Amino acid sequence: MRRYFPDRLLIFFALCFLLPVLSSRAQLYKPRPVTALLGAFDEEVKLVQQNIRKPKVVTLNGIRFVTGRIRGRRVVVAETGIGKVNAAMTTATVLTHFKPEQVLFTGIAGGVNPDLQPGDLVIARQTAHHDYGYITFQQQKTNQTRNAITKELNPTYFPADSMLVVKARQAARSTTFEPIPSTSRPPSVVEGIVVTGDVFVSSEEKVKSLRSEFKADATEMEGAAVAQVCYQQKVPCLIIRSLSDKANSNARQDMLTFVKIAARNSANLVMNIVGQLK
Repeated sequence: MRRYFPDRLLIFFALCFLLPVLSSRAQLYKPRPVTALLGAFDEEVKLVQQNIRKPKVVTLNGIRFVTGRIRGRRVVVAETGIGKVNAAMTTATVLTHFKPEQVLFTGIAGGVNPDLQPGDLVIARQTAHHDYGYITFQQQKTNQTRNAITKELNPTYFPADSMLVVKARQAARSTTFEPIPSTSRPPSVVEGIVVTGDVFVSSEEKVKSLRSEFKADATEMEGAAVAQVCYQQKVPCLIIRSLSDKANSNARQDMLTFVKIAARNSANLVMNIVGQLK
């Protein structure tokens, strides 16, 4: 009878326990060596597209995708449009057709954390829907969405891919950010929580509510939709947000004034992350 050495037994049992876990986390498709870079509107996306080498345009379901290379890495770049439905539709399309290894979402947001100011950037360790909720059959309130395929509840906070967070942290150290006039200090980069809803937040009262309920650092209109699609399809994802305003009663005017600088800062960070991936 064949006898296993203790170290071989250890490896055997480790594989028995780890393989189901690893397979459950594997992407649902065989990924290609390409990174998807998405943004909500033209101001955010064109800055990235301008840096693509040998760009080629592919139109799918009316959505314009630009492929090529940035910093030696193959990428596909697209504008999702504003709002969660548009963001989810574009994300699903890019996953289905291009099968990227990871997804990065770049763009502007309103600040919720009182310590942050326009020009600062938030690397989203977690992303959540702030406008989703219902009462369960057990009469309990929940903010958790449900995976329509598996029927399982999703987490309230979608976690970012840990490796992408590390890459973003490294890239931030070598990125020069443009300060916004009248702010009190140079832009800083924090890792925090971004919340998403189909509404442009411009209310001090709403800011306090989002900070109290979700511990949010920033709010926007697409990130959690992108994160949910990627989570359900088991695709590594990271949301990067550059603050154009503080989501208060001056948010609309501040956003229009500072959007170009905020978008440039976000795009520069994302492109440096891409450089880390190659």
